[in-house]
Amino acid sequence: MNGIRLPHMMTKGPDDRFARRRVLRDSIGIGMATGTYGLSFGALSVLAGLDVWQTGVLSAVMFTGASQFAFVGVIAAGGSPVAAAASAVLLGTRNTLYGLHLSTIVTERGLRRAGAAHLVLDESAAMSLAAEPQGLGRLGFYATGWSVFFGWNLATLAGALGAQALSDPGRYGLDAVAPAAFLALLAPRLRDRANRGPALLAVLVCLLCAPLVPAGTPVLLAALCVVVLVLARPGVRA
Repeated sequence: MNGIRLPHMMTKGPDDRFARRRVLRDSIGIGMATGTYGLSFGALSVLAGLDVWQTGVLSAVMFTGASQFAFVGVIAAGGSPVAAAASAVLLGTRNTLYGLHLSTIVTERGLRRAGAAHLVLDESAAMSLAAEPQGLGRLGFYATGWSVFFGWNLATLAGALGAQALSDPGRYGLDAVAPAAFLALLAPRLRDRANRGPALLAVLVCLLCAPLVPAGTPVLLAALCVVVLVLARPGVRA
């Protein structure tokens, strides 16, 4: 054929295989690292009053770390299940923004698409973007999503079982795990000057409202104020 290679005859070269292995390696590493937060969540959930099975189901079904921490945090502070669920849902809505990009990668329909939506996370979205220049965005999304899913849930179970075996988990500082995890997640974002104003506003609202409203409500009010602030910025459209 005069040296012309048709698309269906193309084979993957060493560079392609290396790129795929690197994406898989990074995805597994992310799953293992994220699993450490699962240990914290499992312990904190039991400390908040949920049993091991409730913790496992919550982790597998909700499967978004920030929302899970918010849910059990409100419950542990004495808040109502409604306030806990509202806080979790509000934090989880950020994942819908990733759909603008992932809709071009996730082409399944029906139940398979719903299953893929369950894997939409900060980590899987970030890996899909990082691997996109090599044409491996889909691999990065699924590999990271499943890696985090199994790592997170296995670690959650281990953390819950470990906390249940302790006579008083609070003696070991496990009640401080959730705030520490949130600070670790937020600190890098505060390097961006544009994020500091909304973050300081959220902290101020929470501090002022905490003594006056039920547990969990300050988070909702702070989020509402931040949304209003962001929409009021020039050039931002609702």
